Amino acid sequence: MKEYNFTLKFNFPDPRIDPDGYIDRLYEAGCDDALIGIGKQGCIALDFIRSASSAFDAISSAIVDVKKVIPDASLIEATPDFVGLTDTAKILGCSRQNIRNLIFNGDPRSPSPVYEGTPSIWHLAEILTWLREDKTYSIDDSLLEVAIVNMEFNIARKWRKIAPELQDNIRALVC
Repeated sequence: MKEYNFTLKFNFPDPRIDPDGYIDRLYEAGCDDALIGIGKQGCIALDFIRSASSAFDAISSAIVDVKKVIPDASLIEATPDFVGLTDTAKILGCSRQNIRNLIFNGDPRSPSPVYEGTPSIWHLAEILTWLREDKTYSIDDSLLEVAIVNMEFNIARKWRKIAPELQDNIRALVC
């Protein structure tokens, strides 16, 4: 069993619900390995350190545990996933400038951003994979595994918003 660190953010079905009523119930339902944040009205965030045989098992079991208590809660985001240069540098323990130089130094294999702007945003999993495979950086296996699974959950969350009758056509066009 390995330990996996990740955060799950949920919307409540009714934003007027008082989240304090869920804290003890979440703890009893298996979220005793999470710090629970209730800062934004209508939302709850759980920062987990969960032991499991894989990142997928850790993250999916955490979602199941939350849904036992708040069945209509919808996942907003699984993190870490979407990152800018500063986030990436902080996660890797290096300077923002170092990451910027690596990504923008003309390497055609560097990952493309999900959003190119100010700031640009990438999937952490794509940056970590590229740094490990192309730049021979030592990347923590658990971090990479969590980043990959979170990316997949976040993509799946967005995918369900696409009209079902268009999904096959869109899949064929982008693959």
